[in-house]
Amino acid sequence: MSSTGHQWFAVRRDLPPGRRLTLTILSFVLPLGIWCFFSYVPWIWHPDVRIELSADREDVTTVFTAGDHVSRDYFPTFVQAVRDENAAVMALRDSGAAESGAKRKNQKLLRQLAPLAIANGWLPRGEEQNDAALYTLWRDLATGAKVSAKPVLTEENLKIVRDNWEKMSAISPEFSFKTLPETTLLKLLPQGKPANPAYLPEPHQVIITGYHDFTAEPANDAPSMGERYRSSLRIILLGFLWACAIGIPIGILCGVFDFFSKLFEPFIDFFRYMPAPTFSTLLVAVLLAGDAPKIALIFIGTFFQLVLVVSKTTRLLEPSLLEAAQTLGAKPRQLLAHVVLPGILPNLYNDLRILLGWAWTWLVIAELIGVKSGLTEFIETQGRFRNFDRVYPVIILIGLTGFISDQFLAWLHGLLFPWAGKSDRFSRNLVRSITWPVRTLAAAIRKRLAGSPPASV
Repeated sequence: MSSTGHQWFAVRRDLPPGRRLTLTILSFVLPLGIWCFFSYVPWIWHPDVRIELSADREDVTTVFTAGDHVSRDYFPTFVQAVRDENAAVMALRDSGAAESGAKRKNQKLLRQLAPLAIANGWLPRGEEQNDAALYTLWRDLATGAKVSAKPVLTEENLKIVRDNWEKMSAISPEFSFKTLPETTLLKLLPQGKPANPAYLPEPHQVIITGYHDFTAEPANDAPSMGERYRSSLRIILLGFLWACAIGIPIGILCGVFDFFSKLFEPFIDFFRYMPAPTFSTLLVAVLLAGDAPKIALIFIGTFFQLVLVVSKTTRLLEPSLLEAAQTLGAKPRQLLAHVVLPGILPNLYNDLRILLGWAWTWLVIAELIGVKSGLTEFIETQGRFRNFDRVYPVIILIGLTGFISDQFLAWLHGLLFPWAGKSDRFSRNLVRSITWPVRTLAAAIRKRLAGSPPASV
């Protein structure tokens, strides 16, 4: 291997800071690059067509709207079916036969331009049924006052726009339901572009949709995304804190005293193999529907692992430190407070960081029991309707929250336990920090013995 290879792949040696930073950046850039490669290179994959302009078909139960995905093989069939319906409308016009419900159909057809208007920034979201604004848009597209870029209208569709506007404007240049034509207007032909399957939306679509979801006002008294996020954080933190409050003392006792180890660990080791979600029905029955069973599920999913991890970390403490303290007369309570706890604290801190990440993995399951809530309720609802461009931002948010909090805790570890990361002085500093209470206790004992009268023979 070349010298450069040895520098990159040195055994049990840290890379220079610059190379470590480069690899850290690449660990995120590479998966994002693969995602972009499959999303934006035209001749790679793209088995679907993402509809940008759609039309309702007669006598068909499946309705496709803008944003839906259809297979590339089916899309030409969809377009031809709408074209055939337009041909039937033209034949009906030529025959002079009366049409029933034409005004209602034409009002619905006006709204066919709503997704296009929103995509081009001509109409705000939530105004999809603003018929007056859409009526004006038909005029502007027909006269060339506005040109759509998202999507670019085909010549066939532009001809349909002009034909429809000619018939609408002949009756009234301003919108009114009463003045809509008595004959059915032509439908715009569906337009779309090659796309990944619905379960893998393009990165830019995820960003745009996520921004809208997190900034838009919720409808129908639904919780905002900020409220959902705070609810999920509350469930995670409460479940984890309860697990720590009960599990850490038990784990330390099991690691120090064989009595507690044999009393608690066999059952805990047995119980941890039981899937936590199997208790969801029981938790709802006992704690009722609300946040309590969700917090309890986080607790169950974390507590039993936490006890075993903490007990193992406690057993790794240098035995000579305990022996030295016992030789100097330290009692069990003093051993726990002045030797065991200071000695395991740096490693215990890292254990809790890992276990907090474990707790995050239970969030989705926890929020589905009882009354669905938080970010998971949003994921489940949007996934059911295959709106995966709305699902990905929430998944990424959960991942970012866990990653950023873990990196912050890792940075804080260096401030709280500076000696724990120094390999050259680790042992010496660790022994000093742990034995300081013992040395203080020994000095007090010597002082007390020096001032005591000699024992009688």
